[in-house]
Amino acid sequence: MDANTKSPTILVIDDDAEIRYSLSRVLSTRGYVVSEAASGEQGIALVKKGPFPDLIYLDIRMTGMTGLEALQHIRSANPKQLVILMTAFGTAQTAIEAMKYGALDYVMKPFDPQRVLTLAENALKTHADLRAVGDYKPTINTEDYKEGIVGSSPVMQEVFKIIGQVTASDVTVMITGESGTGKELVARSIWKHSHRAAKPFIAVNCAAIPENLIESELFGHEKGSFTGATGQRIGKFELCDGGTIFLDEIGDMALATQTKILRVLQQGDIQRVGGTETIKVDVRIIAATNKDLEAMVKAKTFREDLYYRLNVVRIKMPPLRERMDDIPQIVDFCVQNLVKQRKARTSRVSPEAMAVLTRHQWPGNVRELENVVYRSAVVAQGDAILVKDLPPEIRGSAGESSAPFTITVDSAIDFLVDQLKGSPEPLLPQIQREVALRVLKASDGAEAPAAKRLGITKAALKKLLQRPPNPAG
Repeated sequence: MDANTKSPTILVIDDDAEIRYSLSRVLSTRGYVVSEAASGEQGIALVKKGPFPDLIYLDIRMTGMTGLEALQHIRSANPKQLVILMTAFGTAQTAIEAMKYGALDYVMKPFDPQRVLTLAENALKTHADLRAVGDYKPTINTEDYKEGIVGSSPVMQEVFKIIGQVTASDVTVMITGESGTGKELVARSIWKHSHRAAKPFIAVNCAAIPENLIESELFGHEKGSFTGATGQRIGKFELCDGGTIFLDEIGDMALATQTKILRVLQQGDIQRVGGTETIKVDVRIIAATNKDLEAMVKAKTFREDLYYRLNVVRIKMPPLRERMDDIPQIVDFCVQNLVKQRKARTSRVSPEAMAVLTRHQWPGNVRELENVVYRSAVVAQGDAILVKDLPPEIRGSAGESSAPFTITVDSAIDFLVDQLKGSPEPLLPQIQREVALRVLKASDGAEAPAAKRLGITKAALKKLLQRPPNPAG
């Protein structure tokens, strides 16, 4: 350790003098400055007196105040304090309670000296990383993004322009783009800024409603119109009169229902299922899909006349990989929202973690990024998201130690799969079976994707798996 570098400070709180002595001796071998407290009350007094130690080892079961009670007082005095709990009882309840009250980790008694040192090194690295984050200044103000649509990239600026252009009229809008790109947010923004903002906005996911129920959901039904129709039902179009209806995943809508949607657009009226009365409705329709409607029109699985009625103005939502510069703003927006809603105590993101997030390709788009930020904020033990808080699959994309192993295994499996598909020198039967087992495991036991990767049928996969492990067996 550099002579000019301040040695890390560690406080050991335990009512057992032998434990305190043993821990102090082990930790001192690495040059740590160790102080001791014989009770929770004494430990709290030392913490409040200051300066705060870099790390605390705290026993859970002590005479007087328990470790969990002391932990809460310590975290109240210093919310950023890193604490490792010590226990001789490794129950599920212990682990849950320890993490619930903000412990960094816990260690079992009797101690493994190497485990104690490893935990200390990792904790002190976390402490250093949190200090390195510095004063975090969000790049955006959440109040400026009440719509929830974040981004300053050129492609998003074009989206914002079109939203502004269509809000003044009742023109039908088609929003296209991959899942998770924020199509419903765009629809809501159009509604909020339109003259229909005082009237309802109703979103309907056409893919989530069974085909035999979608018409009843949209147009309502009369009593006795079908089995189970015990009363009259008012549909979404009637409920939305004067407002805006958002038909999400309209590419999944059946042709029969498409015909009725076309009637609403052309004539502005509906009929309930089983009814004869024509009901006038004044509803603006905004539709969205992640499918290629042009191809569906050619395949006659989507009505051409409806397509042109819906596609008066199109807004194409770009995938996140085409606007990577927006990722820091989206991350900041998510973190600030979590703090505002009190769903997480984390309010900062380390530059290293942000760098990892901006390099990932995000096949699930903004929705995936939001979920990752939420998950990382929840598991973060300090007030900042660090690289170690990110899910392994995201960290792996940054080229960490786990990535080469994954790539090596995948490359080996791909090579063996190619052999399995019909190389001039086929693999031995027992190796074929082993490859099939590995691919099946990688597919979480799902036979269809495993067979697809192997380039064989499900029946051939089953036959392959039924082979004995040893051809002589």
